[in-house]
Amino acid sequence: MDIRVLAPDFSVSPQISVRDISLIAAQGFCSLVINRPDGEAEDQPAQADIMEAASRHGLDVRSIPITPGQITDADIEAFAQALRDMPAPLLAYCRTGTRSVSLWALAQAGHLSVEAILKAAQGAGYDLTALRPRLEERAAQSHGTPGSAPRASHDILIIGGGAAGLATASSILRRKPDADIAIIEPREEHYYQPGWTLVGGGVFKREQTERRMETVMPKGVKWIRAACAGFEPEQNQVVLEDGTRIGYAALIAAPGLKLDWAGVEGLKESLGRNGVTSNYLFDMAPYTWELVNSIKDGRALFTQPPMPIKCAGAPQKAMYLACDAWRRRGVLDQMDVHFHNAGGALFGVADYVPALMEYVELYGITLDFNERLVAVDGDRQEARFEIIAPDGTRSERTDTFDMIHVCPPQVSHDFIRTSPLANTAGWIDVDGETLQHVRYGNVFGLGDGGSTPNAKTAAAVRKQAPVVAHNVLAVLEGQSPNAVYNGYGSCPLTVERGKIVLAEFAYGGVLDPSFPTWLLDGRKPTRRAWFLKEKMLPSIYFNQMLKGDEFLAGPRLLPHAPTAHEAQPACDFKDKA
Repeated sequence: MDIRVLAPDFSVSPQISVRDISLIAAQGFCSLVINRPDGEAEDQPAQADIMEAASRHGLDVRSIPITPGQITDADIEAFAQALRDMPAPLLAYCRTGTRSVSLWALAQAGHLSVEAILKAAQGAGYDLTALRPRLEERAAQSHGTPGSAPRASHDILIIGGGAAGLATASSILRRKPDADIAIIEPREEHYYQPGWTLVGGGVFKREQTERRMETVMPKGVKWIRAACAGFEPEQNQVVLEDGTRIGYAALIAAPGLKLDWAGVEGLKESLGRNGVTSNYLFDMAPYTWELVNSIKDGRALFTQPPMPIKCAGAPQKAMYLACDAWRRRGVLDQMDVHFHNAGGALFGVADYVPALMEYVELYGITLDFNERLVAVDGDRQEARFEIIAPDGTRSERTDTFDMIHVCPPQVSHDFIRTSPLANTAGWIDVDGETLQHVRYGNVFGLGDGGSTPNAKTAAAVRKQAPVVAHNVLAVLEGQSPNAVYNGYGSCPLTVERGKIVLAEFAYGGVLDPSFPTWLLDGRKPTRRAWFLKEKMLPSIYFNQMLKGDEFLAGPRLLPHAPTAHEAQPACDFKDKA
């Protein structure tokens, strides 16, 4: 729980849980206002449960649900009425707190000065600068005069403060240090997600994969602490969850993707107990290692959903590290290990399969292809799978388990899927080489949310970010984008503790190794690849990639007249990441 004080009688918070209600009451709050509609996220408690708990603890509670980007005058009046009617002090919450603090700010316009409102919000960690025009308009209306302040605008606006957004911003600043860039990102933490596999394998501690967002945000970039709710590309603006519009000359969409925990019946309710785990959650990866380290015999299931997913090899990485741990403890012979893959192959690039199959046989793993996890019953420790036979017929089977590691289905964020930027599958519709949007020339997309048919990995982002950085500056100078991305992706397959099969490939599954085979042959398990994964890649991520260092990652350029902002090549080595 993260309560932030705006005024002596009013505070806001990001999403709270039912368990937080007793703490809220103990801290002296008398009233609670809910500003988040039900159903926005799978891990979100129901309003009814929050309201019931609040009533039990003697809190007045009121629901004023706000759809992101759609704060109406009626919503503001309802919130102002709640402030007048409900006993103080009052706590309001939504997903990040932004909608709640925006409602408070708009309700206070005309009573407090705009500067005082913005200062109070800033002191609580919310930058409402983009809301100034609407605040001034309401303040002016309350005094009978029309408002006329313009909306905020930036030359380059980036959606997302993950790997793709930060790396692209830094690469742009390497080329044009005075670039006017803003990043829209509501989260206060940044995660090195590739490290979660090693957390689940007992190699890393969870804390090694987390940084405060403010420590990784590039210097010189405007950080807008809010969530994007929609796009208006015809007007060159985006809509924030509080309804504020932010203008841009060029837009870079790097929102990531959504883990669809609801895509498997019962999974959300089962996670974290009864042997149900997933390395795809920061809080859950340690439980994976707890299970692996404690189990002595029984059945362990590892699942992989239909593509696309983050790092196609991640589900089996968890399996190999678990099997290696059981082998080292001398209990592997007592384990019945199954890999349930919704696809029909162990790995999408055939050159790496022979090395992986050696470990499948070593660990005695049963491969169950064309089997998709559809339901989990944690209390009964049962998993139900949909099976597609070679003739296309479908059937279902229920298996018991002592441990199950689940890779959830993965889809585009709702605000992307329903936007003008999306293709029919819901992903940001970009050209596979230039990463420029196919319909809007001043829009680019990269990372997990893009439509490129490559592996969704951090290694792919490292190669995409310089391409977008170069091309967006070219477009702003009136030129055509001429940097191209070849589809590079990398998947370090942790086949045992101390050895990795380093899969590197481009579009079409073409091998695209970073090193000569005499130094490191990615088709074979090597200790050098493990050293790269464990010791070098975290530092490369935080200290090079996120800071715009393009060593071995500079973009390939097609001929055109050079611009003043083209970065000089980092080196003369082969163009790899």
